[in-house]
Amino acid sequence: QVQLVESGGGLVQAGGSLRLSCAASGSFNIKYMGWYRQPPGKQREFVAGITTTGGSTGSTDYVDSVKGRFTISRDSAKTTVYLQMDSLKPEDTAVYYCYARTQLSYWGQGTQVTVSS
Repeated sequence: QVQLVESGGGLVQAGGSLRLSCAASGSFNIKYMGWYRQPPGKQREFVAGITTTGGSTGSTDYVDSVKGRFTISRDSAKTTVYLQMDSLKPEDTAVYYCYARTQLSYWGQGTQVTVSS
Protein backbone atom coordinates (compact mmCIF):
# COMPACT_ATOMS: atom_id res chain seq x y z
CA GLN A 1 0.00 0.00 0.00
CA VAL A 2 1.17 3.50 -0.86
CA GLN A 3 -0.22 6.66 0.65
CA LEU A 4 0.29 9.96 -1.15
CA VAL A 5 -0.08 13.36 0.47
CA GLU A 6 0.02 16.51 -1.63
CA SER A 7 0.77 19.98 -0.38
CA GLY A 8 1.59 23.41 -1.74
CA GLY A 9 -1.60 24.29 -3.52
CA GLY A 10 -3.20 27.67 -3.17
CA LEU A 11 -4.19 30.90 -4.83
CA VAL A 12 -1.73 32.80 -6.98
CA GLN A 13 -1.93 35.59 -9.52
CA ALA A 14 -1.20 35.03 -13.18
CA GLY A 15 2.54 35.05 -13.80
CA GLY A 16 3.29 33.85 -10.31
CA SER A 17 4.83 30.63 -9.10
CA LEU A 18 3.83 27.74 -6.92
CA ARG A 19 5.56 24.56 -5.82
CA LEU A 20 3.63 21.37 -5.19
CA SER A 21 4.97 18.49 -3.14
CA CYS A 22 3.86 14.89 -2.90
CA ALA A 23 5.18 12.62 -0.19
CA ALA A 24 4.75 8.87 -0.45
CA SER A 25 4.68 6.55 2.53
CA GLY A 26 4.25 2.83 3.03
CA SER A 27 5.98 -0.30 1.84
CA PHE A 28 6.59 0.04 -1.86
CA ASN A 29 8.91 0.14 -4.82
CA ILE A 30 7.86 3.18 -6.79
CA LYS A 31 8.71 3.06 -10.46
CA TYR A 32 7.00 6.25 -11.56
CA MET A 33 5.55 9.38 -10.00
CA GLY A 34 3.77 12.24 -11.57
CA TRP A 35 1.08 14.85 -11.54
CA TYR A 36 -2.34 15.00 -13.13
CA ARG A 37 -4.87 17.79 -12.95
CA GLN A 38 -8.58 18.22 -13.36
CA PRO A 39 -9.79 21.69 -14.36
CA PRO A 40 -13.35 22.68 -13.48
CA GLY A 41 -15.80 20.93 -15.76
CA LYS A 42 -13.11 18.92 -17.52
CA GLN A 43 -11.67 15.45 -17.23
CA ARG A 44 -8.41 14.63 -15.51
CA GLU A 45 -5.31 15.05 -17.65
CA PHE A 46 -1.65 14.19 -17.41
CA VAL A 47 0.65 17.09 -16.51
CA ALA A 48 4.13 15.77 -15.73
CA GLY A 49 5.87 12.57 -14.77
CA ILE A 50 9.24 11.25 -13.76
CA THR A 51 10.62 7.72 -13.96
CA THR A 52 13.60 5.85 -12.56
CA THR A 53 15.17 5.72 -16.00
CA GLY A 54 17.51 8.30 -17.49
CA GLY A 55 19.97 8.47 -14.61
CA SER A 56 19.66 9.68 -11.04
CA THR A 57 17.33 12.50 -12.00
CA GLY A 58 15.04 10.17 -13.89
CA SER A 59 13.37 10.67 -17.21
CA THR A 60 10.74 13.40 -17.33
CA ASP A 61 7.73 14.04 -19.48
CA TYR A 62 5.34 16.98 -19.73
CA VAL A 63 2.12 17.84 -21.42
CA ASP A 64 2.74 20.40 -24.15
CA SER A 65 0.82 23.16 -22.40
CA VAL A 66 3.23 23.28 -19.44
CA LYS A 67 6.55 22.69 -21.17
CA GLY A 68 9.01 25.43 -20.31
CA ARG A 69 6.93 26.55 -17.34
CA PHE A 70 6.68 23.52 -15.06
CA THR A 71 9.50 21.38 -13.72
CA ILE A 72 9.06 18.01 -12.08
CA SER A 73 11.71 16.60 -9.77
CA ARG A 74 12.16 13.95 -7.11
CA ASP A 75 14.22 13.42 -3.99
CA SER A 76 17.08 10.94 -3.78
CA ALA A 77 14.90 8.33 -2.10
CA LYS A 78 12.36 8.62 -4.92
CA THR A 79 9.55 8.93 -2.42
CA THR A 80 8.81 12.61 -2.86
CA VAL A 81 8.02 14.37 -6.08
CA TYR A 82 7.81 18.10 -6.66
CA LEU A 83 6.20 20.24 -9.29
CA GLN A 84 7.66 23.71 -9.65
CA MET A 85 5.13 25.80 -11.52
CA ASP A 86 6.28 29.11 -12.96
CA SER A 87 4.55 31.65 -15.19
CA LEU A 88 1.19 30.36 -14.07
CA LYS A 89 -1.83 31.06 -16.20
CA PRO A 90 -5.54 31.07 -15.35
CA GLU A 91 -5.94 27.95 -17.47
CA ASP A 92 -3.67 26.14 -15.02
CA THR A 93 -6.45 26.35 -12.45
CA ALA A 94 -7.34 22.81 -11.43
CA VAL A 95 -7.21 20.22 -8.73
CA TYR A 96 -3.77 18.68 -8.98
CA TYR A 97 -3.38 15.01 -8.12
CA CYS A 98 -0.21 13.16 -7.29
CA TYR A 99 0.18 9.76 -8.90
CA ALA A 100 2.51 6.88 -8.17
CA ARG A 101 2.94 3.44 -9.66
CA THR A 102 4.53 0.32 -8.29
CA GLN A 103 2.77 -2.74 -9.64
CA LEU A 104 -0.42 -0.82 -8.90
CA SER A 105 -1.58 2.76 -9.33
CA TYR A 106 -2.05 5.15 -6.43
CA TRP A 107 -3.56 8.60 -6.22
CA GLY A 108 -3.33 11.43 -3.75
CA GLN A 109 -6.34 13.33 -2.47
CA GLY A 110 -5.68 16.33 -4.67
CA THR A 111 -4.70 19.91 -3.96
CA GLN A 112 -6.40 22.97 -5.38
CA VAL A 113 -4.43 25.40 -7.52
CA THR A 114 -6.21 28.59 -8.47
CA VAL A 115 -4.63 31.17 -10.75
CA SER A 116 -6.35 34.53 -10.93
CA SER A 117 -6.11 37.00 -13.80
